[in-house]
Amino acid sequence: MAIVKRGDRYERSLSRLRDEVSDLFDRFFSDWDWVLPTSGERYWWPAVDVAETDDEVIVKAELPGMKRDDIEISVLDNTLTISGEKKESQEEKGKGYYHVERRYGKFRRDIPLPTSVDSERVEAKFKDGVLTVTLPKSEQAKPKRIEIKNE
Repeated sequence: MAIVKRGDRYERSLSRLRDEVSDLFDRFFSDWDWVLPTSGERYWWPAVDVAETDDEVIVKAELPGMKRDDIEISVLDNTLTISGEKKESQEEKGKGYYHVERRYGKFRRDIPLPTSVDSERVEAKFKDGVLTVTLPKSEQAKPKRIEIKNE
């Protein structure tokens, strides 16, 4: 019986498949307004972009109408978690018809990162309703140039 060792290529393929399925579900449910039947709490998901350079991973999340203090960020096991709560604005409800499309309630996004990062050096900025999280790659994850020697 031969022993087959799984290599990096196999693990990268499975990781990419997991990310694609996660993105598929995120896109499918992104327009749904969830209300938990037991508590009546509403949940929603902010739109997120993830980009990668040689030195870092950059995540941007749209959080319009939120305050910096209402957002929590954490990194654990190559997963970035962004959570918080957007409070519903209090409106006077008088006579007549009105329509509400703005999202409010709690949210939580667990974003799998494409590589290992240095969680001690993560930086986050919040401006004009956009949260930008910069996650420096760990030294082991950065590409290293290998010098070719003459024989």
